[in-house]
Amino acid sequence: MPEDIGGSERMLEQWQTNIEQKAQRYQQMAELVQGRSITETSKDGLVRLTIGSNGILTNLEIAEQAAGKRMAEVSAEVMRTLQRAQARIPELLQQAMAETIGTQDETANVLFSEAKKNFPAPPAEDVPPPVNRELSFGIDEEPAPPARHRQQPPPPAPPTRRPPGRRPEDDDDFGGQSFLS
Repeated sequence: MPEDIGGSERMLEQWQTNIEQKAQRYQQMAELVQGRSITETSKDGLVRLTIGSNGILTNLEIAEQAAGKRMAEVSAEVMRTLQRAQARIPELLQQAMAETIGTQDETANVLFSEAKKNFPAPPAEDVPPPVNRELSFGIDEEPAPPARHRQQPPPPAPPTRRPPGRRPEDDDDFGGQSFLS
């Protein structure tokens, strides 16, 4: 019977040692990932940004040459560059895993799958998305005809006048009677 107890104690000690070592490796991985960042530059070089390992923007630089572009184009380029940077997070996580806990660990694979789901690859950039150049509010109408064929708008209506003898302060619509009666 003492052999069984001794073997059980060694097995528990080994199990506890393995858990402590694994926890230490996961802590190393977390510290390694937290200490890293990703910097990405737009294809035209006008936008440069940095994100933390959590995908949050930590730095954004827009070159002075971007002042000549429309704001919609600049903001679209910022978002495309941000998405490309965030799409590199799973790779960063996989590198940290390989250096600490290994890539065969089941929990590591779940973390990697979640990172790929949260930070997917950006869409292909063959053609930039169309930028709406005009904002309009209200009901869609036919476009105005060219200037040479445009009809002259009617002249504005003359201002209406009050009948003489009434002053604006007399215009209370009560006809001299109390509104309480």
